[in-house]
Amino acid sequence: MTVSRRNFLRAGALLGLGGLAACSSDQDSRAVSAAALGPSKHGGVLRVGITGGSAADGLDPHHPPTYTDQARVSNLYEPLFVHDAAYNLQPVLGESMEPSDHGRVWTLRLRDGVKFHNGKQFDADDVMFSFRRIVDVKGNGAGALSIIDFAGLRKLDARTLRIPLTQPYVQFQDELAQYYNGIVPVGFDVAKPVGTGPFRFGSFTPGDRSSFPRFTDYWRGDQPYVDELVIIDYPGAEPQLEALLGGDVDAVDNLPAERVATVKAAGHNVLVSETGNWTPFTMRVDSGPFGDVRVRQALRLVADREQLVSQALNGQGRIGNDLYAPYDVAYAKQLPQRQQDLDQARSLLRSAGQSSLQVQLYTSTAVDASSVTAALLFAQQAQAAGVNVRVRPIDSGEFYGRQYLSWPFAQDFWYTRNYLPQVAQGSLPNAPYNECHWDDPSFNSVIASARAELDAGRRTRLLQDAQQIEYDRGGYLVWGFKNQVDAFSSKVTGFVPDRGLPLSSFQFRTVSFV
Repeated sequence: MTVSRRNFLRAGALLGLGGLAACSSDQDSRAVSAAALGPSKHGGVLRVGITGGSAADGLDPHHPPTYTDQARVSNLYEPLFVHDAAYNLQPVLGESMEPSDHGRVWTLRLRDGVKFHNGKQFDADDVMFSFRRIVDVKGNGAGALSIIDFAGLRKLDARTLRIPLTQPYVQFQDELAQYYNGIVPVGFDVAKPVGTGPFRFGSFTPGDRSSFPRFTDYWRGDQPYVDELVIIDYPGAEPQLEALLGGDVDAVDNLPAERVATVKAAGHNVLVSETGNWTPFTMRVDSGPFGDVRVRQALRLVADREQLVSQALNGQGRIGNDLYAPYDVAYAKQLPQRQQDLDQARSLLRSAGQSSLQVQLYTSTAVDASSVTAALLFAQQAQAAGVNVRVRPIDSGEFYGRQYLSWPFAQDFWYTRNYLPQVAQGSLPNAPYNECHWDDPSFNSVIASARAELDAGRRTRLLQDAQQIEYDRGGYLVWGFKNQVDAFSSKVTGFVPDRGLPLSSFQFRTVSFV
């Protein structure tokens, strides 16, 4: 969402999850791939144009709702773990995590020799402070971290924490690998932002631009390579593209797919990343016509997914099957691919007493550049089944305002996640972004069992059972997964395809001038 929560883990050693409990390498695939592009030089000012931004922009590491916010916090702060470009878990400020008591207690070991921008040595007190702040300020990660038993949270030594949970959660480490769970020092003041990231705070004008000088005491050796990072907000894709072509910025995110040829013709580079990003239609299952599962299934059968990918995404993506988390090892790829079936859709609507269904679809370009196009195209497809979909585009302030999460029928966007972390964000009764108002007792029970299941095979079966329930009666219409398309100048190097956020997950520490 651009009121983004948004945006990962395989499972691990002691749990039989394949690498969750401990991380073995300090070099993620992003850094390795960037190194393969050639030697990096120091110096220069990297100017990056990011879509969106407004007077409401901020520097809060635990609530970065927009692309511009996410770009800033990804360079000022760092989480304990992160997913690399191939979506494998890697250590950052955390060194390892070991579970016990069936995933109810975790022992976290921290990286040594890390400093904050103000010179403070990073230690366990900062982690405990950050956890409490995330929950207290109701940050994007509050829903997941609220299962920490804070009364039992213990500092064993300066680099070791004992983290008890109120319920077992075998993929808890995955929750600590989200960009919005950055670690800040004890006593953090967002008015004077301090983190451990590759760039430190310089200046910030909401809705305009911000600057971040290189942090010379950064723990990753000689990174970052540029002397300063400047992030510039742009109201739309065209002025952003003009800035790249005119040499005013060195990289831009979210390039419209139809402008790829323009960028290449100018001698610049296009960065295409295959991701698990999804832009669903969201149906409230607790009221109105969408309270009837037959109506929800009818609309899923209305969608021509190939046409949506081909036209709304200009072919930059792949079709979906009303399920999310395609990179999760438990992804239910065995379920039949849903195809457009207008006869069956009409039949379901007749049986639900909705043969002349009229609905309003709320959308905004703030959701995604292709969202309005997808909404209009879906409305055309629905006409063939006798459904009148009235598309109502609204501005981002209204869409993500007080009515957000209350729209009966709308759109949204989500970044790549594995299944359980995504469920915790949007598909449980207490999830912070339960936009479908989904509260299915059978689903909730299966998820509770899966979160506590140590055996990887049994957990996979449980997660596929949960996906079957969502496939049969959930509120999401997941028609496709979108490629992330960005662009950068021929004068810079270090950007690599990444399954996370735009522009190599905004990891500008690996970028340099050629």
